[in-house]
Amino acid sequence: MKIKRALISVYNKEGIESFARLLTEFGVEILSSGGTARYLQQHKIPVVQIAEITGFPEILDGRVKTMHPKITGGILALRDNPVHIQQLAEHQIQTIDLVVVNLYPFLQALADGGKDTAEMLELIDIGGPSMIRAAAKNYPYVAVVTSPEQLESVAAEMRQAAGKLSLTLRRDLARKAFEHTAYYDAMIADYFARQAEPETVLPTRLVLPLQRVSNLRYGENPHQQAGFYQTDVTTGIDGITQLQGIELSYNNLLDVDAALRAVTDFPESTVVIVKHTNPCGIGSDADLVAAYQKAFATDPVSAFGGILSVNRILTVSLAEQLKSHFLEVLLAPEYEPVALQLLQAKRKLRILKFQPKNDNKRHVSVRTALNGLLLQQQDDTFWDESKLKVVSWRQPTVAEWQALAFNWRVAKHVKSNAIVFGGQDRTLAIGAGQMSRVDSVELAVHKAKKSGLTLTGSVLASDAFFPFRDGVDAAVQAGATAIVQPGGSIRDDEVIAAANEYGIAMVFTSLRHFRH
Repeated sequence: MKIKRALISVYNKEGIESFARLLTEFGVEILSSGGTARYLQQHKIPVVQIAEITGFPEILDGRVKTMHPKITGGILALRDNPVHIQQLAEHQIQTIDLVVVNLYPFLQALADGGKDTAEMLELIDIGGPSMIRAAAKNYPYVAVVTSPEQLESVAAEMRQAAGKLSLTLRRDLARKAFEHTAYYDAMIADYFARQAEPETVLPTRLVLPLQRVSNLRYGENPHQQAGFYQTDVTTGIDGITQLQGIELSYNNLLDVDAALRAVTDFPESTVVIVKHTNPCGIGSDADLVAAYQKAFATDPVSAFGGILSVNRILTVSLAEQLKSHFLEVLLAPEYEPVALQLLQAKRKLRILKFQPKNDNKRHVSVRTALNGLLLQQQDDTFWDESKLKVVSWRQPTVAEWQALAFNWRVAKHVKSNAIVFGGQDRTLAIGAGQMSRVDSVELAVHKAKKSGLTLTGSVLASDAFFPFRDGVDAAVQAGATAIVQPGGSIRDDEVIAAANEYGIAMVFTSLRHFRH
């Protein structure tokens, strides 16, 4: 198909001058309007104003320029349909073979933090998507270009084929055009959703504007292809800057997400070590080295090859400590310059800087299941003090309350069934992902012994209720003096009786923290 007539209407004019000159070399008539027409005229490129074709001027401050039958008809007409051709002749409409359109920068405005509502509304393109969709629908006869990156491949084929474009290229451009307009509309829908009330977190129709940020080396295993997509229009992983190391893998990204969620959940100066998306140690202390030592001591074996995150500036003293610790990934909001130099000596270490965010995004998690999606609010709740209930005869001491709060916060980041033993500012043992709760307790006790830690005087946090008293028996035998759990079992009376029998404190939160 030889290109004879092209419509160019672009906001981003990158590459347009050279491309338009190529079109004129092949005798292509160029139609345009508004700023694009003025741009081409300034560069001495012949252009026909769309208003000359339609006999109608731009109106409403440019809101209406190209929406006219003489334009859409020229794009949508089937060239092998005699009725269409006859109607074109009757209405003096000429066919358009190439549409080059990119849209108002609504997406860029979002990436830059957005503008006020009136300005954002003016950045919603109407005519552009209409022309793009019309051209894509009629790709057997019309080519559509939607981004500057596509100009070179179209130009190369025109040079090679004496001004013609193949059906294969036109079909590929059409696919990309519909992807482009769908993503654009999804971002607009998401923008409106963010302005809505919080209870609209679960919409009737789910629109996810996702853009591939990068191809990953592979998925969970080398034989699986993988990529990373996100809703934000920033380049790279939103909020993450990689300062050193090879690209992050699929498994790395899952662990990074888990580490960030955990460490940013603690207001105190905290170190979190994660392995296979589970915390294997968390410690808090004004001195980051002390916090690290507490986290590391919980499970030194599992900490090998883990992901370490801190929620304060990473200091030189901590960097010195990390010299002898093999890590896959290190995360911090900032690094002291000398600390970064020391860490960069570990060439295989991926060093990341993260930007904590406080925005109005809807906090939801999405997972695939049964060829569909499961959508839920993020578990951002800690506990509701008005619902806390001491169900044992004995009240927790002040120190126990502090320890219960710390380890309850840890438990919400551990895969179910989750059991966490710990003190006021550190974990001592973590039992994660077992099929029964008592197994998680016993696993945690076993890991504490392996790490050379005593659980005497510790507290225990359980992400869900104890279905039987056996978990309480095992916890007390290990040395726990207080337990925090949601409650809600049909055997709560037996579990509470066990706590009273041992003289330990037990607190119900009425809030569960399952993580499947």
